[in-house]
Amino acid sequence: MRAVLRFLGTWIIALSLIMLIIDGTKSLASKSITWTSLENFWTQLNPSTLEATFSFVGSRYFADMLQTGLSALLGYPAFAVFGILGIVLALVGRRPRRERFLQPEYI
Repeated sequence: MRAVLRFLGTWIIALSLIMLIIDGTKSLASKSITWTSLENFWTQLNPSTLEATFSFVGSRYFADMLQTGLSALLGYPAFAVFGILGIVLALVGRRPRRERFLQPEYI
């Protein structure tokens, strides 16, 4: 399971870096800082699933709070959201340290 999490984390971090390069290229071309929000990225990929997600969140118990949180998340740059997700997955999938300190017989 850890290997799968590390693998997914690595690929998501790579996706995040590619998206950062694309946004950087757009920023250089327009001579101002621009980035693609997660909502724009999702709309470009599959707009029907975005609408389905909004309707699903709207039918839940804390619909107002969930929609506010989802709207805030969708406003962030896509590379930042995927970067944080990839880092979290990579950290969750890392191997635990066996020994933190040397034992007296190994000094």
